[in-house]
Amino acid sequence: MQTTTRNLATMLLLSAGWAFAASTQAAEITGAGATFPYPIYSKWAEAYKAKTNIGLNYQSIGSGGGIKQINAKTVDFGASDMPLKADVLEKDGLMQFPTVIGGVVPVMNVEGVAPGQIHLSGKVLADIYMGKILTWNDPAIVALNKSAKLPATPITVVHRSDGSGTTFIFTNYLAKVSPEWKEKVGNDTSVAWPAGVGGKGNEGVASFVQRIKGSIGYVEYAYAKQNKMTYTMMQNKEGNFVAPDDSTFQSAAAGADWEHAPGFYEILTDEPGKISWPITGATFILMHKAQEKPENAKEVLKFFDWSYANGDKMAADLDYVPLPDSLVKLIAKAWKNDIKGTNGKAVW
Repeated sequence: MQTTTRNLATMLLLSAGWAFAASTQAAEITGAGATFPYPIYSKWAEAYKAKTNIGLNYQSIGSGGGIKQINAKTVDFGASDMPLKADVLEKDGLMQFPTVIGGVVPVMNVEGVAPGQIHLSGKVLADIYMGKILTWNDPAIVALNKSAKLPATPITVVHRSDGSGTTFIFTNYLAKVSPEWKEKVGNDTSVAWPAGVGGKGNEGVASFVQRIKGSIGYVEYAYAKQNKMTYTMMQNKEGNFVAPDDSTFQSAAAGADWEHAPGFYEILTDEPGKISWPITGATFILMHKAQEKPENAKEVLKFFDWSYANGDKMAADLDYVPLPDSLVKLIAKAWKNDIKGTNGKAVW
């Protein structure tokens, strides 16, 4: 009887051990932040779970929310389209690294206008968002679109209502091309909008633009493409009108000097290049340097390492630009140097 009881106890312990191993194997990585990369993180997560049985629970709540959650240590990683400067990273004990590059695109809902049919300059776009251009047949828009039939429809401006890295990229561009915008509105994840209505997330802005006749908004290109939205052509730094796609995003990113950028801080708006898309940006992951849960951190790094190695086609299919191999090597080196357990041992 004693032997039987001991055997039963052993079996229970073994069962508990297997259950623990299974739960560890089926663990979830948690992250929160930018809506800009949500489509590609979802794709990567689906493929990664099929391969490893490790899931990703990613809350698409905006870059501002992602920064707050990683600082509060409620998630394994935060995500932001606004890179944090080196002094901010140092103060908060964080490191950051980019994952993909993409484009923010103006989208519109104007009857009779097809995708790519309307041309806008940065100054005109800024004046629309300043509330200075009020109808689609305004002389400033007509001057850029002499062959288009533009209605007298009032313009409804749609912007983000939440703290957003997409807004950071968009307003960074407007501040570069419009001195008035720079002085009166500025550049941040959240600004005091002079006009318009606010939608939460890229999803919210896309939804408003699809519903409101005469509206214009800005979204990450994957949302415009997936929802078959009407995008505008944009005049770039060289004076050329270009369409948003992976080649124009790649051109904008070509001059980035990642090796000498402290904390991988790079902004890719209004970059030179004949075909460069002017509202281009990278998206970033934020993690604590000192990891109280090093195993969790290691799972996060394994996920992104796998994504860099296996996710380029998935990224390109959604018109994100995968990172060059040279940059991926720099990122792996930063992981090894910067992310450590509380015992000082490197996680990667």
